[in-house]
Formats: sequence, C-alpha cells, structure tokens
Amino acid sequence: MLRVHFTPEDLARVRVARCPDPLAETVLSLPVLQAGGPGGVELAGWRERTRGGLRAVMRPLFDLAPAGLGEYVPEVFTHAATGTLADSIDHTWSLPRLQWAADLDAVARQRPRAPRWIHALHHGDREWGAVVREALSAYHAVAVAPYWAQIAATAHADRTGRALTLADCGVEGLLAGLHPEVRWAAPVLHVPCEADADLRLAGRGLLLVPTFFWPKPLALVDNADPGRPLVLRYPVARDLPAYGRVWAPTAPPRPDGALGALLGSTRARVLRAAETPASTAELGRRTGTSPATASHHATVLRAAGLLTTDRAGNGVRHVLTPLGRALLSDS
Repeated sequence: MLRVHFTPEDLARVRVARCPDPLAETVLSLPVLQAGGPGGVELAGWRERTRGGLRAVMRPLFDLAPAGLGEYVPEVFTHAATGTLADSIDHTWSLPRLQWAADLDAVARQRPRAPRWIHALHHGDREWGAVVREALSAYHAVAVAPYWAQIAATAHADRTGRALTLADCGVEGLLAGLHPEVRWAAPVLHVPCEADADLRLAGRGLLLVPTFFWPKPLALVDNADPGRPLVLRYPVARDLPAYGRVWAPTAPPRPDGALGALLGSTRARVLRAAETPASTAELGRRTGTSPATASHHATVLRAAGLLTTDRAGNGVRHVLTPLGRALLSDS
C-alpha cells in the first residue's frame, strides 16, 4: 500500500487531467495485451483484434513493457500530457537526463534481466530511439488510435462527473470517491501498490489522470519529478457497459444521423476528431483526409463557433468550444 500524505496546500492543488495521454495509454496497454487476466472479459475483444494486427516492427515493445501488472513499466514514457502520440514521444525524448538515469536505476533494480538495448535507450542511443518511436507509432495505430475518440469522450464524461462531485462534496469527497480500491482517511490517501511505502507531497499537489487500459489505480513514483505534482492514474471504465461504449463504434468513428445531416459527413468527422485538441495535420490523420481538407473544414467550424484555433509553436492547435462539445454530446 502506498500512503500519500497531504497538507492543506496539497488539497488545494488537486487537479483532474482533461484526457489520458496517448503515449502513456499505448505503453500501459502493452502488459495488459500480453497477460490474459487484467481487464478480463472487458478487454477480450480488444486483445483479439489487436493481436491480429501485430507486426514484427512492434516486437521491441514487448521487452520494454512486459506482460503482467507487477512488472516495471519505464516511467519516462508516462510523463507527457499532450494531445498526440508524436508530441508525447517528443516530450519524452526531451526529458532531462537525470530523469532517464533515475528510470534506468529503477529498471536495473526491478528488472535485472532487462535487455541491454533498454539500457542503451536510457543512455540516449539514437538508433534505438528511432526503433522505439517506429514501434510505438505502429502499435498505437492498431491498439489505441481506433478507439481514441471514444476514450476521450469517456474521459470527458468522467471529468464532468468529478467536477460535480468537487462542487457538491469538496476535494475530500473527490478523493474519497476516486475508486473502490483507493481509500481516503484524512489526511492520507491509500493507494494499492506493490511496495509498502509513505509519500509526503509537501505542497507539490496531485494530478489525477484517467486511464483506460490499465485496470487498477497506478501511482508511479520511482522516477517522479519532485518539483511537479504526483500523478495518480485511475481507471476511467469500471464495468462491461463502460468498456462496451468504447468498443462498439469501430474506428475511425463515422458520425451519422442528425450530426452528419447538419454538418456533412466529413465536417462532422473533423468536429469529432477535435474532441482531443489537435493540429491540422493530426485532424487530417484522424479523419483520413489531407491537411488542406482538414484545414478547410476547421475554418468553417471555427466560423460557426464550434472550434477555436490557437498558435502552438510553428503550427496551430484546434480545440472544441463548449458549443462544439455540446453538439457532439447530443449527437
């Protein structure tokens, strides 16, 4: 059991993330895919479909994140919080070497027989970095991307419900109702953990991040940045109907009915693809259209008040407005 000790300052710094991170979900899905037990019948169909799409290029990932919930998953791949896999991988490669070194220490301690290439990756080997990037991109396209719009919608609904809990019951009510296996006994949050340990937040706060593929609460602390909030992942789906809502519409999702009639099929797909903030190129990839086509439809949706577009480095980032999100929720 991990006992997380809060100060009043920590309670004031509890936040709920908007959405799971695509890289973290990709990596956390790997042990679940390889083991038959975690997730049970809820993930059986996903396992069958994903295993049917595996290719040789993905093989290194099964050494990176081996089967079972008790194995150590390299924590450096769970630090990002971006809207796209590519951005999350870039964030991971840019982490300070001290964090890579701390993660390598954890790998050496908890997985002494880990392949040597994982050590090379942690030391910044560019060749292995390219291999892992290609493997992650290929696996994500098969295992995670087809369901991402539905996963993001599930996370949004969960976040809305927790916001209401926060308004009605306060932050302690939020923590108390986080998950059946997580227990709040002020000022300590008890989280299931392989080790028995105490962690004092000392003002750093807590970031609650929904996770779809990992079936249990998860706090990774071996390589946590002491200057940032502790990240606690909690399962966003807890029963078969919740999983079913994600698996039912196979990807890419095709809006139909009233939404498609109102906006047109392609424009409706662009709107749905923007449930998770995205660049123009990413909207094109999610909808199977060219960047120019995605940009045209995003412009129309922005003029209608359904999207906003902000500068993000050398590119742009499209985000649903409350009106756009409400339109999707009603469709």
